[in-house]
Amino acid sequence: MEIIFLGTGTSQGVPMIAQPEGVGSDMSNPKNWRMRTSIHVEMGSHHIQVDAAPEFRMQCIQNGIERVDTFILTHGHADHILGMDDLRRFCDLNGGEALPVYSSEEGLRRVEQIFPYAILDKPIVQGYPAFRLERMPQTLELPGGTVESVLLPHGNMDVLGLVFTEANTGKQCTYYTDCKEVGEEARFLAEGSDVVILDGLRQNPHPSHMSIGEASETAQSMGAPLSYITHMTFKVDHESTESALPENVHLAYDGLRVSW
Repeated sequence: MEIIFLGTGTSQGVPMIAQPEGVGSDMSNPKNWRMRTSIHVEMGSHHIQVDAAPEFRMQCIQNGIERVDTFILTHGHADHILGMDDLRRFCDLNGGEALPVYSSEEGLRRVEQIFPYAILDKPIVQGYPAFRLERMPQTLELPGGTVESVLLPHGNMDVLGLVFTEANTGKQCTYYTDCKEVGEEARFLAEGSDVVILDGLRQNPHPSHMSIGEASETAQSMGAPLSYITHMTFKVDHESTESALPENVHLAYDGLRVSW
């Protein structure tokens, strides 16, 4: 199993427009440059893209992403959905077939609102997108393994939390982005995960995201051998923040590949 962090930044990206000079992250460190958050998962040779940031095209080029078999949308916020039009290339690479898109009811409704021209069985012509929309089940069976889902609180909406289990190895990864807390059901689902990835926006509290401290405490209580924090603002400096975290909790960064 391999996880590729295509982006690890919050909805404005880092640096953001009109970035305050001398405030927050050291921008001379490339690990502090963060595109909007998404991951690419290779699970038993099956390629799963989770969310599509506005920078999705460039993220794919920079990270050598040449295959997407399944797309999962965690929720319909702009920083997670607006890159979906660029999935058109993967429809071509998949033989001109519609790409299966899984999400919650809220997520699918947003796809229909933003990309009505792509809700098709096949692309209209080569180079156009086509999405086959499917409600995300509690357990999604894929050729490379399973993806289990759980709802996580994110302000006035719920977000899909995902647990990937590779069939031929039993390796497991939990991905819980954009959430205020990880409840009992979500913790139970994540038990036994080798890697846990959690939302951690900034140092000070936020009404719909975990803070760095809350994410670190949650990671420690979940007990995975290795945990990463993602979806960070410009106020989270990689070097100074990472040095204060527990030994098995790390800040993710754009382009990071984790395989085991």
